[in-house]
Amino acid sequence: MTAAFPIERADGVSLPSDEELARALAKVIDPDIRRPITELDMVERVRVDAEGRVDVRVLLTVPGCPLKERIHRDVTTALRGLDGVVDVHVDLGYMNDEQRRALQEKVRGPGSKDKKIPFARPESLTRILAIASGKGGVGKSSVTVNLAVALAERGFSVGLVDADIYGHSVPRMLGATGRPVRVENMIMPVTAHDVRVISIGMFVEGNTAIAWRGTMLHRALNQFLADVYWGDLDFLLVDLPPGTGDIAISLAQFLPNAEIVVVTTPQLAAAEVAERAGSIAAHTRQHVAGVIENMSWLPCPHCGGKVEVFGSGGGQAVAQALARQMGTDVPLLGQVPLDPRMVECADAGRPFVLAHPDSPAAAVLRDIAEQLAIRDRGLVGRPLPVQPVA
Repeated sequence: MTAAFPIERADGVSLPSDEELARALAKVIDPDIRRPITELDMVERVRVDAEGRVDVRVLLTVPGCPLKERIHRDVTTALRGLDGVVDVHVDLGYMNDEQRRALQEKVRGPGSKDKKIPFARPESLTRILAIASGKGGVGKSSVTVNLAVALAERGFSVGLVDADIYGHSVPRMLGATGRPVRVENMIMPVTAHDVRVISIGMFVEGNTAIAWRGTMLHRALNQFLADVYWGDLDFLLVDLPPGTGDIAISLAQFLPNAEIVVVTTPQLAAAEVAERAGSIAAHTRQHVAGVIENMSWLPCPHCGGKVEVFGSGGGQAVAQALARQMGTDVPLLGQVPLDPRMVECADAGRPFVLAHPDSPAAAVLRDIAEQLAIRDRGLVGRPLPVQPVA
């Protein structure tokens, strides 16, 4: 970044110094990488003339950057707030290949061409929550989306992988309408409601069906975890497909430190299937963080009592069965009541916990997020940096 300007305007009003311009631009955060544009070497030049007009050139990562208008607006706002500035002209350019390679190394570190999953490193502090279900139709994806948003609301940095390749629905539910941007070997996830998300649905046109076998599914999950630039996350939620198939097994290989959260309904028949989904943790030596019972009851519109539409006891039965299998405590994290508005919110791309924050269902979902946020991470699946004593 270069700057050349007089000390004051022609009318005697002081102009901003080099340091003041730099500090102002440092407040502008790249929406994809979530770091200051000055730190990412995106500011090629900035100068102010004797009349207080600032000229700044900012280099975007790729042509056609979908967030260029936001960057333009944020740069303009940051510089116009300085004393002595009367106008700001922002010139948007694009990084060349060498600059993009330097950017990739800056954000991912030396050797970033070697595609590694950052969450699998021993020093990773990101907590991985894999949301599983035994069968479809229990509201697993809806629960995942709302938990992610509830955690983001609490100030956590949250990522969400839609690993349900065949039945991807997270982008619609979250209202994530953008497209991922590729910078060199990095894929920038889309951000919606402060949650960074990636899904195969963002790479296909329309409602195209995905017809892949196990090897392709394995490769897609690896790309979501290794190629996507997630930044520093507190939580990464993974919306697994129903059952115990290829994706669940691949996730255990890629991220043995992932914890399983099982979603079921109160119906005992559904609970039996959900138990199988959770029991895979016994084979992969993963920790089961808990069970969520969805669609637990419906508030009676007349008396306000609980109408158990799908029976009762399923969630507790799954938690107890998994506790016996795992030999450890598996809590029932919460019972989420039915609310017809949840369907409307999912279709509209508006997370339920934001649209109806005072509803009983939103209260339960927020309580579950709080439980998960304060629970100890444990050492399951995490390699320990120990050396044998000579």
